[in-house]
Amino acid sequence: MASFVTEVLASSGKLEKEDLSCKISRLSQKVEETKDEVGDMINKRYNEFLPSLQGAEELMAQVDLVSKDIDVLKSCIENEVQQNLHVAAVEYAELKQQLEKNTTVIAVLRYLQEFDEAMEQYHRALHEKKYTTAAEQLEKARGSVDSLKAWKGCELPLLRALVSELTIQRENLTYHLGDEWSKLTIWKLPPSKELSGVESFLKTELQLCGGAQEGDEGSPHRFLTGVLQALAIQGQLNHKIKVFGQVLLKYVLKPLITYPSLHVEVAEQPGQGTLLSFQLEETLAEHPSPTQVYTKVLAVLRALHERLLDVSIGERKMSTILGDMIWEEMSDCIIRECLLYSIPANSSQLGKYSEVIKETEQFENTLKELSYLAGDSTDLLRYARNVNAHFASKKCQDVIVAARNLMTSEIHNTVKISPETKLSVPKLPNPGSGDKIKQETCKKRPTLAGPPTLENEKQLGRHTLCLPVCRISESVQQLLELALSTLSEAVGSSSQCATQLFYTVRNIFQLFYDVVPTYHKENLLKFPHLAAIHHNNCMFIAHHLLTLGHQFKPHLPQPLSDGAATFVDLVPGFRRLGTECFLAQMNAQKAELLERLSTSRNFANLDDAKNYSVAIKAVRQDISTDDGDHLHTLCQTIIDEGPLVFIPLPEENKNRKCQEEVPIYVKKWMTFKELTIVLQANLQEIVDRWADGKGPLALEFTSNEVKSLIRALFQNTERRAIALTKIK
Repeated sequence: MASFVTEVLASSGKLEKEDLSCKISRLSQKVEETKDEVGDMINKRYNEFLPSLQGAEELMAQVDLVSKDIDVLKSCIENEVQQNLHVAAVEYAELKQQLEKNTTVIAVLRYLQEFDEAMEQYHRALHEKKYTTAAEQLEKARGSVDSLKAWKGCELPLLRALVSELTIQRENLTYHLGDEWSKLTIWKLPPSKELSGVESFLKTELQLCGGAQEGDEGSPHRFLTGVLQALAIQGQLNHKIKVFGQVLLKYVLKPLITYPSLHVEVAEQPGQGTLLSFQLEETLAEHPSPTQVYTKVLAVLRALHERLLDVSIGERKMSTILGDMIWEEMSDCIIRECLLYSIPANSSQLGKYSEVIKETEQFENTLKELSYLAGDSTDLLRYARNVNAHFASKKCQDVIVAARNLMTSEIHNTVKISPETKLSVPKLPNPGSGDKIKQETCKKRPTLAGPPTLENEKQLGRHTLCLPVCRISESVQQLLELALSTLSEAVGSSSQCATQLFYTVRNIFQLFYDVVPTYHKENLLKFPHLAAIHHNNCMFIAHHLLTLGHQFKPHLPQPLSDGAATFVDLVPGFRRLGTECFLAQMNAQKAELLERLSTSRNFANLDDAKNYSVAIKAVRQDISTDDGDHLHTLCQTIIDEGPLVFIPLPEENKNRKCQEEVPIYVKKWMTFKELTIVLQANLQEIVDRWADGKGPLALEFTSNEVKSLIRALFQNTERRAIALTKIK
């Protein structure tokens, strides 16, 4: 009976389903037991840190066995469900759900297994200093932990233990890699506070160890590559190279570029690597030449390439990574400290600059061969090839600075100008086209019989259009010579350079127009002599501006030669500038004369001797030397004998005290004594007694009174003008 029922049930599929249910139930129970055992093992291993290698292996084998049973059962259920879907859909769905739950648990267990295996291999690789393998296994373990985080049903305490273990080992690997990196590049640096001169950098040393270990003779860079690849996997390689590049720039490359006396010495030390140190060599140069800079920089970069950077990480070389980080700052330093000062000072030296351009091109090509520089980077070469523009900019800047220094110098240092005076103008080339035209014209012109005749027999004198004889400031003569030499530099230069130099000369004269009247305003108002010199200066400049453009126009490139080279528009301004200053001084002198003549009663009686005396004083405004000496003698007599009048007591010894108290009874006595001193003093002594308004002379006289005395006693000279400016 039982066998018949079994056959019937088997034919209907019910018995198999009951057997499946029993199997799944038993399997679920077994999965839960395995889960508890694995969880307990992982917890003890990574949370309680208990050694359980043998138990872990048995559990992993058990997990594999259960996983196989699940796969077989899952296949059987899927086939049964599809055959009898119309009969037992609900039952099979429940069974499949239970099976999927078990599958999930098994997947979690597999991730735990992968984590454990990765950590085991990580520890083994770290112990053997196979840092690339260690970093890869640590990343694999991190991937397993990330997968576990994605399962919502994963137990939180267990996950925390795994994350904590992963973090600890990551920091452990970082420490080991940092230690190995510090052994590859050993720095000896001076304190930052001592970086005050070239001598302080002599303490800088860099030792490069190849990183080869025992057994690496066939591949000396294997260990170095392992360290660098591990740093890359950890995401710390760029940071290490960036810090290394910053130290390299600050303590090695920039000092070598900046100081011409500083040189690098590369020494090979057997068993220890390569040592880079600094040496001083005496030199008179303030800035290094491009050849020196390129040689020193390449010596350092070659040593780095041979010992440290000639390895590839992924698709990039280490030298390329470092070059990307330091090239911009290093090229700027080379331009600022070297190439800028190598630009010629005059146009005649521009032809020799081709050597610098060639050396710069070779320098960049070498960097590209060493993989420091990408193929499209030519910053230095572009700067060197653009020498004409840099020359013009530098020349213009120097010219403007020199011109401003001349404009702010003293006006009273003068030179005599006459029609025979010639400015030092460089010889200009003859315009070839003009000569050819003249020759052709002469050939075509018919020869006339007899001596040539002129339409007008009377000609102008050779000095008709010359500037009259006068005195001008020496600085103005130098200023015009500076303008002429700058225009001479423009002759034969490129169009861009010539245009820039030409307009710099125009800026010089416009700067004079604005700066000189403002900077010397006070002196031009006070001293007639300076106002007259300033007038001559302006007329001298205006006179030469009339022909300056025509003198250089045929020799300048276009568009200057087409008519743009002219200074004629500046002439009216300079004439007006000199005339206004001179007229203002004339009006001031007129007012002063009228003030001095105010006591002449409008010359109502020309026979009056007082009127004659007033007029003489107004025009001459001085006291003769004899009159001054006579006045001093009279005043000194009064000073010596005047106190003797005070003799109220019969005893002479007692009267001395009364005589010393003369200033008490005679209020102007001290004023009289100061006047006596001034009558015999020179200009410097008077200025010293004034002492910026704090001396004894200032206590008795006002500044205007002292100025009047100086004008009366001394002739109108530059020394008198300087002394008057100090009486304020």
